[in-house]
Amino acid sequence: MNNKVVKQDPTAQRESFSELLGQLAKNSAAVVHDEIQLVIQEIREKVRAVSTAILTAAIGVVVSFTAFLSLCAALIIGLTSYMTPAIAALFTGAALALIGVVIVFIGYRQLKKSIRNT
Repeated sequence: MNNKVVKQDPTAQRESFSELLGQLAKNSAAVVHDEIQLVIQEIREKVRAVSTAILTAAIGVVVSFTAFLSLCAALIIGLTSYMTPAIAALFTGAALALIGVVIVFIGYRQLKKSIRNT
């Protein structure tokens, strides 16, 4: 076998090592930058999805509220065969107010309970 020992210049090794370190730093910075851009893109996509969901829910609330008002009008019209229109509207409003107060009270109790548990 040929046992030649090749002597390498130590300055060439230092230069290549420092070049490698420079490339490593450059590549690491690029990876970090790319990761940050990826996180920003994911956040944008989530914000778009959430805003779309909120808009859809808001439209649903408006349509449901309109339907509820129509049902209230139908109830008042139906009750006018048994009482005057003013009394029918008053009766319907009072019943809905009572239901609303009960719902608010239930929500208040749940909120109070959840605050105590935290």
